[in-house]
Amino acid sequence: MSASNTKTTSKSASKAVPESTLNFEQAYSELESIVAQMESGQMPLEASLVAYKRGNLLLEFCQKSLAEVEQQVKILNERQQLVMFNVENE
Repeated sequence: MSASNTKTTSKSASKAVPESTLNFEQAYSELESIVAQMESGQMPLEASLVAYKRGNLLLEFCQKSLAEVEQQVKILNERQQLVMFNVENE
């Protein structure tokens, strides 16, 4: 019984890497991989649920990271005004 607990724990631990140890690029890459696996339709239902939960965590992390960078860009705006970044202004 303890051997099966160890297997389950090690599987969960490898999938549950805290977002704080990831950077944006790593999180985004993992999210893309999860989406591709889920879109393939080859995942069992339970694995899909686990992947969906992990994907949500990664998505929240990526959105938060982008919001923080966007705020920094606003603050560093050369006109010292809070102006939204616009690709056309480049």
